[in-house]
Amino acid sequence: MSHHGRVYFNELNTWDPDAAKTYYGAVFGWSFVETPTAGTDNQRPYHIAKIGDDVVAGMFTMVSPHFDGIPDHWFTYLAVDDLDAAIKTSDSAGGKVTRPPFVIPDFGRMAVVAGPTGAYQAFFQPADD
Repeated sequence: MSHHGRVYFNELNTWDPDAAKTYYGAVFGWSFVETPTAGTDNQRPYHIAKIGDDVVAGMFTMVSPHFDGIPDHWFTYLAVDDLDAAIKTSDSAGGKVTRPPFVIPDFGRMAVVAGPTGAYQAFFQPADD
C-alpha cells in the first residue's frame, strides 16, 4: 500500500527531553522508550512516545552547534514512494532541499525540504516492509 503524501511520523525536536517527557506524559499519558538515535554514531538516545503498545511520536534531542538558534518544534515526516522523484518535483514547484537524502538504517531514506513558503518537513521513503 502506498503511503505517498500522507503524514508518516511526527517528531518533537527538543533541547530538554526530560521536560518534554514530563509534559507530554502528564497531558496525554504518553510513556517513553529510549533507543539509540537511528543512523548516527552518537550516544544520544531517541525517545519513542507510546500510548499502551501504540507508537504515537518520536522525540529527538537537539545538540549544539548543529541546532544552535533553533527552538523546540514538532517536525513532520511526509511519506513518498520515490524520494528522488519527489525531490525533483519539489524543486520544480519552488521547494529547496536543505539536507540531501540520507539513509536511516532499517527505516528508510529521507531528505529535509523547505517548501516555497519556508515550511520545513522531511520527505521520507520507508524501507520495504
